[in-house]
Amino acid sequence: MARGNGSVSELQQERRKFKPVLPAILQAGAGSVKAKLGKATKSVADQEKVKEIFDHTYGLPEAAFAKGANPAAKKKAVKVAVVLSGGQAPGGHNVIAGLFDGLKKANPKNTLIGYLGGPSGILENKFKTITKDMLDNYRNTGGFDFIQSGRTKIETPEQFETAKKNLVENKINALVFVGGDDSNTNAALIAEYAKKENIALCVVGVPKTIDGDLKNEHIETSFGFDTATKIYAELVGNICRDVNSAQKYWHFVRLMGRSASHITLEVGFKTQPNIVLIGEEVLEKKMTLAQIVDGIADVVIKRAQQGKNFGVALVPEGLIEFVPEMKELISALNDVLAENASEIAAMNSTEEKKTFVFQNLPQHLSALMKSLPAGIASQLMLDRDPHGNVQVSLIETEKLLTEMVHKKLSELKKEGKYSGKFSAIMHFFGYEGRCGIPSNFDANYTYALGYNAAVLALNNLTGYLSSVKNLIKPAKQWACGGIPLTMMMNIERRHGKEKPVIKKALVDLNGRPFKEFVKNRDKWAMSESYIFPGPIQYFGPASVTDMTTQTLQYEQKAGKR
Repeated sequence: MARGNGSVSELQQERRKFKPVLPAILQAGAGSVKAKLGKATKSVADQEKVKEIFDHTYGLPEAAFAKGANPAAKKKAVKVAVVLSGGQAPGGHNVIAGLFDGLKKANPKNTLIGYLGGPSGILENKFKTITKDMLDNYRNTGGFDFIQSGRTKIETPEQFETAKKNLVENKINALVFVGGDDSNTNAALIAEYAKKENIALCVVGVPKTIDGDLKNEHIETSFGFDTATKIYAELVGNICRDVNSAQKYWHFVRLMGRSASHITLEVGFKTQPNIVLIGEEVLEKKMTLAQIVDGIADVVIKRAQQGKNFGVALVPEGLIEFVPEMKELISALNDVLAENASEIAAMNSTEEKKTFVFQNLPQHLSALMKSLPAGIASQLMLDRDPHGNVQVSLIETEKLLTEMVHKKLSELKKEGKYSGKFSAIMHFFGYEGRCGIPSNFDANYTYALGYNAAVLALNNLTGYLSSVKNLIKPAKQWACGGIPLTMMMNIERRHGKEKPVIKKALVDLNGRPFKEFVKNRDKWAMSESYIFPGPIQYFGPASVTDMTTQTLQYEQKAGKR
């Protein structure tokens, strides 16, 4: 049996047989579930500005699902469209499977189509009608290749008009956006537009991002985070074992996570390396690059004094943006590049662009940028992503740190304050984790999120994000419902302008997970208490196959090592 142009592995064949466990409230189908609406809500910040932008959808009440007859869900056949938006995350195909099954259980005549290539598929009117036979080849598998994804944002008047035309002509009753904070902000804007234009369209979001920064009281974790951190932890654990065997290298591992350090913290819990840098702590303490380097060098020196010229350090991908002096520089750079985009694009060389930027930055920031290694300064000049952000995945922060640590140790060696050896090996683990076969947890969670999204759509709850809670309990006990997308909004600067966006959830320095880390990091620094989690287990005892993240367990005060 083949999937796409490739063969199917033995594991894929076995995973097709896996039957996700639905929360009990959803098992009877959408026709037996009704929504219970709570109190009106408000955005997490900038209430007046957010309310002004979302005049028709602001203040919606929270929605919880309870047992009860819902005849409306079975009356008329509906046509629902799903779109995958942003970067890949393990379990996306199961969201589609849950959505499909939820719609068909309510009414076999319901139709699900998938827009191809992300939101651009809506604008280009490219889609395919999803059938059971077609979908069955993708259940419980990784990747987004079934309908693929994209990073196009629907935000200009022309784009909204095109989207309206295509959605209306295709007689789409509901649109389900599967994405992260930016993608679901886009979903909220489309929901608002539909209300304003009196289009009979229900827009529902599903929380997706391996970064883990789309979370709050109602979204306990975004899907894919569990699988991705388990994949990274296997790799880091293997490195820890190698380090403990060879005992002659320091390994610096940069982990994906542009705007938050959740991945790094979770992988730290899973493997217990010697150094774990948390960007949010760097920001809170207003640390400079020099102070970060001093902290790393201190651990290297202390271990060397014990004859241990080896270790493992974890670095969050977005660390450089958490350093206050660098954060200020990047923000100013974003504005200069956005405001002078056409003029800079016409320049022929990076050096010419640098000179122009130096002249247009405030003097102290221009001096800071000139002081950086030439390679890092050039990387900061690279093109922005579609949201106007620096592409920090292209900035080799681990290389910057190792070069600075090496320089620091060389100076100390000349002063007779260090006599060890420092040989560094660098890694970046990012794309390795985005399309893995989902863990049992993510397979269950994504299926429930998709099925839950079907119930939201059939209840015509537009402007909501699919919410499945109580995640450290068995799947049957998970609670389901929806929260208004506007409830998570604040105002941020993008492309030099203020725009509404779902607020990113950073590592909470007052939260239990970070406190547990602080309690243990000095012990990790000087010992070899490494943990080797190995690969994701799909078969075996539930204590191994169905485990949730350490972050979730600490947050909900369940389970300790």
